[in-house]
Amino acid sequence: MKAKGINFLYLLLVFPILLSGCTEKKSVKEPTEKAPRIINIINFIRQTDYRVKDSDNLMFDAVQKQIALSNKYNFPTTFLFQFDALINPKYQELMKTQLRAESEIGAWWEITQPHVEAAGIKWRGEHSWVSTANIAFTPGYTKAEREKLVDVYMAKFKEIYGKYPKSVGSWFIDSHTLQYMYDKYAIVASCNCKDQVGTDGYTLWGGYWNQAYYPSKNNAYMPAQTETGQIPVPIFRMLGSDPMYQYDAGVGTNYQGVISLEPVYHDSGKSRKWVEYFLESITNEPCLAFNYTQAGQENSFTWEGMGDGLEMQFPIFDSLRTAGKIRVETLEESGKWFKEQFSHTPATAITTLADVRNQGNKSVWYNSRFYRANLFWENDGFCFRDIHLFDENFKSEYLDTPGTGNQFFYYTLPVIDRFYWSTPEDKTGLRFIKVDKEGNKKDVILTNPVVREPSKNVLRVESKDKDGDNFVLEFHENKIEVSCNGIKDKRFIWMLELKIPQERIERLPFKDFRESSISAEFRGFKYNIACEKGSIVKGNNSDFVFRLIPSDNNLIISCTN
Repeated sequence: MKAKGINFLYLLLVFPILLSGCTEKKSVKEPTEKAPRIINIINFIRQTDYRVKDSDNLMFDAVQKQIALSNKYNFPTTFLFQFDALINPKYQELMKTQLRAESEIGAWWEITQPHVEAAGIKWRGEHSWVSTANIAFTPGYTKAEREKLVDVYMAKFKEIYGKYPKSVGSWFIDSHTLQYMYDKYAIVASCNCKDQVGTDGYTLWGGYWNQAYYPSKNNAYMPAQTETGQIPVPIFRMLGSDPMYQYDAGVGTNYQGVISLEPVYHDSGKSRKWVEYFLESITNEPCLAFNYTQAGQENSFTWEGMGDGLEMQFPIFDSLRTAGKIRVETLEESGKWFKEQFSHTPATAITTLADVRNQGNKSVWYNSRFYRANLFWENDGFCFRDIHLFDENFKSEYLDTPGTGNQFFYYTLPVIDRFYWSTPEDKTGLRFIKVDKEGNKKDVILTNPVVREPSKNVLRVESKDKDGDNFVLEFHENKIEVSCNGIKDKRFIWMLELKIPQERIERLPFKDFRESSISAEFRGFKYNIACEKGSIVKGNNSDFVFRLIPSDNNLIISCTN
């Protein structure tokens, strides 16, 4: 009776949210069929954690309760095991007796002492599991060692479960290891950490924001542009990153906090208000090919840390699934679906037009195999907050040589980077301005965006300024088109301007400016930023870095390097 009462109260609370997305049944049903909204519940399992008192027992208890909760709602769930937990008979018995057949067991690719020693490699850690990047992750090992680590894990997994795992996840897996797992053991899906700067001692920045992509053979963080250049294993981005506020968390510094669906964080994954805001973006807003999030938690946080958040989230997932708004499936199922649907990385979007903080902010992300871009509306203006280009030829510095130390860095190619090019007090961005013949400038503040999907790869955003001028931004797989439906005040012309704080000038990658292109270099890799239509004016850095000037009221930025 108590459980039923709680469920009934819950339905009273969330039904208005579900109803808000179902006002026009046809408009909701069609995007659900064409662009599925997918949730993977992924719990990754360690045997022990030296940071947690009585860790072995508490972490095992957490997994027991995770299984019971998934069984209660009949959710297909993915459990990914480190080697130390994989070889533990208690976990083997638990999985074989309690886990339902529709769930999945796979590999969690953090490297532990038992794993290393089984491969005949010397362990370098102070404890049997450590978070130090060059010890816990395969980029810290030689290629031959990476292959040995794969072979001993796969052999042990098959010995226990009678087959090889189809899904392998980690905060980060290098491309050599991923390719080897695909070629020899036919894995079908992988997952890695959300974008972050400095969190837990390593950085992933500029990548395909959320969703999933086919990685380059040279760099597993970099989306590939060609089928010959890609590893045919989709990598799904983990943790359910806040599409509006995660980006600016710690802006202008070298460290980000976490704003995600993880149920241990009080202001996000443990907050009903935040979860409902996040799922509104996932389930009801334009997303092109599909929308995705990962739920679940690593067992190091123990049930005391995660239980309340999971028990709040799961009924919401259940109601959304019942309403036909989401698919809850294993990582393996999502990987197989992705490969059936897409021969190369698709274009996707994450649209967030409701603000959980009630500040009137809005965010739109666009991803393709060529680039990512973010539009951000805030109280004091509008800007392109981020543009990064993707190039499959950009090699990871750890591809051939093991990394050292406790921090690893993974990047793509910056065109606009508000996080790194700002200070905490002065946030940059590529902004609209209007300039008259005398050079007088006024800022353009856009409001009330309307987001549409004119085709499967194109996202169209329209937003008016206070003068009533309507700006149109169209994101295509390989370019960004910007136009305005006529400036009413003919004294002015519009343009896009980048201005950054003087303290950050040395971080810019730009080397040479021409009329329609900019040569750039980042971490030794040369690339090009070009206007297919329009021109580029170089500034003196103190006033502005550059301006993009439209031609015939139209600007086209090439994103293919």
